[in-house]
Amino acid sequence: MSLLETVQGPDRLRELTTAELEVLAGEIRAFLIDRVSASGGHLGPNLGVVELTIALHSVFHSPEDRLLWDTGHQSYVHKILTGRAGGFDRLRKGGGLSGYPNPAESEHDLVENSHASTALSYADGLARADAHLGTTDRAVVAVIGDGAMTGGMAWEALNNIAGGPDRPLVIVLNDNGRSYAPTVGGFADHLGDLRKGKPGPGLFEQLGLAYLGPVDGHDVAAVQDALRTARDLDGPVVVHVVTEKGRGFVHTENNALDLGHAIKPMDPVTGLPVGRSSGPSFTSVFGREIVRIAEKRPDVVAVTAAMLEPTGLLPMQQRYPDRVIDVGIAEQHAVTMAAGLSLGGVHPVVAIYATFVNRAFDQLLMDVALHRRAVTFVLDRSGVTGDDGPSHNGMWDMSVLQVVPGLRIAAPRDGTRLAELLEEAVGWEEGPTLIRFPKGPTGEDLPTKATFAGIDVLHRAGPLDVLIVSVGALAGMALRVAEVVWAQGVGATVVDPRWVTPVNPTLADMARRHRLVITIEDNSRTCGVGSTIAQFLRDSEVRTPLREFGIPRRFLDHGSRADVLSGCGLTAQNIARTVVEEISGPEAHAEREEPTDGLDDEVARLLEQASRGETR
Repeated sequence: MSLLETVQGPDRLRELTTAELEVLAGEIRAFLIDRVSASGGHLGPNLGVVELTIALHSVFHSPEDRLLWDTGHQSYVHKILTGRAGGFDRLRKGGGLSGYPNPAESEHDLVENSHASTALSYADGLARADAHLGTTDRAVVAVIGDGAMTGGMAWEALNNIAGGPDRPLVIVLNDNGRSYAPTVGGFADHLGDLRKGKPGPGLFEQLGLAYLGPVDGHDVAAVQDALRTARDLDGPVVVHVVTEKGRGFVHTENNALDLGHAIKPMDPVTGLPVGRSSGPSFTSVFGREIVRIAEKRPDVVAVTAAMLEPTGLLPMQQRYPDRVIDVGIAEQHAVTMAAGLSLGGVHPVVAIYATFVNRAFDQLLMDVALHRRAVTFVLDRSGVTGDDGPSHNGMWDMSVLQVVPGLRIAAPRDGTRLAELLEEAVGWEEGPTLIRFPKGPTGEDLPTKATFAGIDVLHRAGPLDVLIVSVGALAGMALRVAEVVWAQGVGATVVDPRWVTPVNPTLADMARRHRLVITIEDNSRTCGVGSTIAQFLRDSEVRTPLREFGIPRRFLDHGSRADVLSGCGLTAQNIARTVVEEISGPEAHAEREEPTDGLDDEVARLLEQASRGETR
């Protein structure tokens, strides 16, 4: 029996010798390479924290001592040591282990900490609560990666930790020189000086914090000694641990195949992905198109918050290294800095995950939109992302950002539309624009049958029963709905408005001629595109009923994108069933409204042309 098989909880670690713990570290690395290669996930970060996590769980007594991980993608070893190794066969799959700490999984997980730079604030609150309640028999430990220390919230927390009354709090700084990409900025330079042993007081000591290190993060005994010293101090202390991201696996150590952070299922021998490619991704299309635009527009620069490769900006950085700005994990600064770039005569393109734009809402609203700055936002991973769990679904952006005055929002349905809409967005100089697209392949282009007043007509068959307004990458699902309802004798028109905000006025004329309008979006139904169109139709005195299909107002468990969408009722069969029931029900409108003007007649003529395959 291997040592790993005997570990059902952290208590077992305190029974092992230092030599046995080192053997255990090797077994854990082999286990991670095997399991994560099969499932996909954050392999590199976890290979780098094996010894550190062993030392933490052998010195501290979780769950009595509270351990926090920032970010939580480095918690796989923590899960193994807290009795969850058996769950790795279904890592990040429905019903299996989450890729981040999950309080529903284990008492050893305090928070689902998957957005960076938050752990120190949690830890400060926990330490203050213990002091308030007179609790002195447990420790608070926050493990924060050096990349997460580039976020402003981490420094807000440090300011309060250092400036408040002494409270026992251990901050383990996992310094591996990388977040998603090499850590940037003055703080990264300072850590480099500390690693090199340059003399002089360090930043943490100048702030009034005790400092231990740097410590070799792959020497279990050395890390244990530093943690024991930190545990016995009365006040906050920083333990600076130097680790190597991806340690012990050739493909993650050299990062030659871009495997240093997260991987898809791959062959552990070659490092190459398994399974067939299903075409270019939205991300890669954006990466190609932004380079093409930059070639024509010298004023265009790109901004990223530590996500150079994941957001597709690497080609532009390679082509124009002086025109790509990486600010670290600092979305708020990125957005207001982009406003300043625009103010200075530059057109910035801010590429960010949809889930992370929430963090910069105030800056987008007050610093960009209020001043009508021409900044283009590109939101990758919008809608349901699936396997990364509830915090990484980009399902709130269109709900939150539609309230921003003057912001134009586009949702391309395929690669061709992404290229077209990105060009239009960067060409708009009267205020901010935003393009949002999902994770994964673009799929085949969905051709336009006809275009009228900026709205693409994708399908027209039968009587004018249901108008299907498709939003973004769910256009394929909308077309399948039309096919299914037509098989039941219900006519359908499928349109893609391209720009979903502001609402195109022509939608009112189209809706007026149909018996039912439905919207299909990969976003929260609450305050989503469907809700906004419904309000617009009411304001336009259109009496045609509308049904919104989108994501319910709840946090979604991890699983495949298809499974999560299905769980939300976003399948062609489910939507079509509802449409047929609405059209056939006793309360359905027997007649459509009469046309109100010549424009409405033109819309009808266009739709008839589309039904015959004619285009403008």
